Formats: sequence, structure tokens, C-alpha cells
Amino acid sequence: MTSATQGGSELFAEISPLLQPFIGATVVIKYGGNAMVDVSLQRAFAQDVVFLHQAGLHPVVVHGGGPQINEMLNKLGITSEFIGGLRKTTPEIMEVVGMVLVGQVQRELVGLINEFSPRAVGVSGEDSRMLLAEKREASVNGEPVDIGLVGDIIEVSTSLVETLVNSGFIPVISTVAKDGSGMTMNVNADTAAAALAQALGAEKFVVLTDVEGLYRDWPQSSEVIASITTEELSELLPSLASGMVPKMEACLRAVEGGVPRAHVIDGRVPHALLLEVFTNGGAGTVVVGSHE
Repeated sequence: MTSATQGGSELFAEISPLLQPFIGATVVIKYGGNAMVDVSLQRAFAQDVVFLHQAGLHPVVVHGGGPQINEMLNKLGITSEFIGGLRKTTPEIMEVVGMVLVGQVQRELVGLINEFSPRAVGVSGEDSRMLLAEKREASVNGEPVDIGLVGDIIEVSTSLVETLVNSGFIPVISTVAKDGSGMTMNVNADTAAAALAQALGAEKFVVLTDVEGLYRDWPQSSEVIASITTEELSELLPSLASGMVPKMEACLRAVEGGVPRAHVIDGRVPHALLLEVFTNGGAGTVVVGSHE
């Protein structure tokens, strides 16, 4: 047994009793950042998801794919830009986004989870019209900017996900969606995951990222905010770095939509999902309702 595996086993043994109150609960996890591109972190994440499933919880994984999309665009010589934290998506870029998310990232993640337990099933927001989107704009200095085929979720159909979960499967969801006219839209994975968490009545919403959590005053300070209310986050949101805006906005939407807690955690830490969300020893930021 390797030291990494042994460490994971010890963690699983420690955390098992703490999961009892969450048996039967849905946990929506947005998988992204370094956890997606580092092999050891990929395997640790897959182990965590399988462990939650075997412990009686209902994990639903929503994945991004920014690094892989960037890599493919570079190979194809296609220039891409981000505006207000969102990728400007031309029809050409949309083809690449769909190909990478559904054809590469999703398949790899499903295969990895199934190495530990053959219960993962890959679906996209287009399947069974799970996600319905409408065109959205980015905001730069308070002004709206057209960013192409980028959608915001306006409707979620939970029937497919619920059928999979109730049949004992782990849904792995790619965030492409149709709009009302049948156009395929690129939907930010953080945004889509938050919408799914609300619609599914999730007990927890978790976002894996590449930082320790939400910093109190970045870059002047590296102090991480351990807990923040929706009211406090609403006030802080306009001052955040563009890369954190979609993640924190997603957490805000989820909690305001009825999810009790949303967590932003450091995906660079092995087993961060279990460490932060289900123990007292993790590092990250939890968003709670303003009444708490």
C-alpha cells in the first residue's frame, strides 16, 4: 500500500462516522482546476466521490474543462479570450468546447471513477433537455459586453439525474446546453452546478478551485475567509478578481436558492472534498445564509 493510499484509508476511517447525518443527501460537486490535470489529484477525487456514494450519499459531479479546452484551442491555432471571467465563445470555439467537454473530459472522469466502482454515467446538459439556457452577457466596468454563445441557466429538468441517482449511479455532467431555439450554448460550469444544486435540493454545493478559498483582501493579504454569509458575499462580490467571480456568484446563487451550505475548497490538496466538507480540519470557505 502506498503512503498516499494509506493516508486516504485513514481519512476514510476517520470520516465515516461523521457522514451519518448526510446519508441520503445529495451533494453537488463542481470539479475543476488543478484537480483535473494532476493524475494523483484526479485519483484522489475519484476515490472521494466513490467513498461518498458507498457511504450512502448521492454525489452529482459537474465538471469544467478550461485547461483542456485551452490546450485544444492552442493546438488548433484558435485564439480565445476571457471577458468578465467568462470565455467569449464563437461558433468555432463552441465546437471545440463541446468536443472537449463531452468527448474527452467527461469520458476520462467517468472512466476514472469506474476504476474504483463502476457506477459513474456521463451525461450532458443537452440530454433529456436537462439544462435550458438563454444568452448572457459579461459585465465590464458595469457595462454589458457580448461574449457570443455563452448561456445562463433559466430552467433545470432534474428527471434524468434523479433517475440515475435513484438507480444507484453517479451522474457526471458536462455543461453544454440548448437555448430556446435549439442553439448549443457554452455554460459556465460553476453556474450550471449551482443551478443543479438548487433544483435537486442538494444538502451541500462544493466548488473545487486552485486557491485555498476566498481571500479577505487579495493581493494585500492571503488570509482566507473561513465562513461568509450571503449578505456579506453580495457586498464583496464586485471587488473580487474576475476568476473568482463565477465561483463565488455560483455559491451565492446556490445558498440563496435554498442550498444550506456552499463550499469553495482547494482542489490542489488530496482528498480536499472530504477534508473540508466533512471534517473540522480542512481549509476553505463556506457560504451560509445571512440568517445563520
